[in-house]
Amino acid sequence: MNREQMIAAIDEEITRLEQVRKLLHNATGHRLLRTGAAGRPAKKRVLSAEARQRIAAAQKRRWAAQKKEAAAKK
Repeated sequence: MNREQMIAAIDEEITRLEQVRKLLHNATGHRLLRTGAAGRPAKKRVLSAEARQRIAAAQKRRWAAQKKEAAAKK
């Protein structure tokens, strides 16, 4: 492969990459990254009220344990 052929190959690759960049730039990023198996955007997960209450109670227990541990160190 001579010098002119190498330069031509590099120019073709640059052109191809610029086209891909333009396509990616024009598309919305979140749809490209967060798509499900069928190609549609992933659905937002929803917690029940009971699940949120359990999570809140568990977090309050963790905070209480931290506070108790910090008081014991003083």
